[in-house]
Amino acid sequence: MRRARELGIEWIAITDHNSLANCAAYEKAAEESGLAFSWGVEIQTAEEIHLLAYFDDRQKAAEFDRELYDALPPIPNDPDFFGDQPVIDAEENIVRLETRALSSATGWDLEECLKQVNAMGGFCVPAHVDAEANSLLGQLGFIPPGLDLPVLGITARLDLERFLAGHPELAGYSFLRASDAHYLSDLGSGSARIQVSEPNVAELALAARKAGGREILL
Repeated sequence: MRRARELGIEWIAITDHNSLANCAAYEKAAEESGLAFSWGVEIQTAEEIHLLAYFDDRQKAAEFDRELYDALPPIPNDPDFFGDQPVIDAEENIVRLETRALSSATGWDLEECLKQVNAMGGFCVPAHVDAEANSLLGQLGFIPPGLDLPVLGITARLDLERFLAGHPELAGYSFLRASDAHYLSDLGSGSARIQVSEPNVAELALAARKAGGREILL
């Protein structure tokens, strides 16, 4: 949170892989640092697509986390290969180690995943659509029609103009750039300016649709 403030970041989300278990700790740390914070998670669908989900209601987010956990296969984590999976408190103390492999794909396909997130009042953003692996385009080659996905996530350093020249079918979408930081040094490598009345997920959804003067700017 200190590093985010140094970089001028005002609104941040934590999107651990297939888990929201650490969001409560980061929310408290963000509040103490004067930063806006959103609960989030990066879900791996049955097609191995990475889908970001954001929530305003922490109770519904926690309920979704339990449903998501049950959708994971009961495979133990291999800490020697994937590393430990610590759950922490706001003082950075390790509360427990998650033993189920969070690196696995869930049993939910893309459509079911969207349904589950929407049922809990969340908002979905396909992650890093320009990536070759684990992206909506990388796994399927196209965006299935009929899905309510007004905004697409992109990697930190993507040349969006060049990308759209190769994907003219995406011209009507909004795009959300983020650092997708796995290390502190990556924080701030990508960001977006979001014009909203207040920093929350409901406003992000409106900005994705360019409603009422709201907009996501890159």
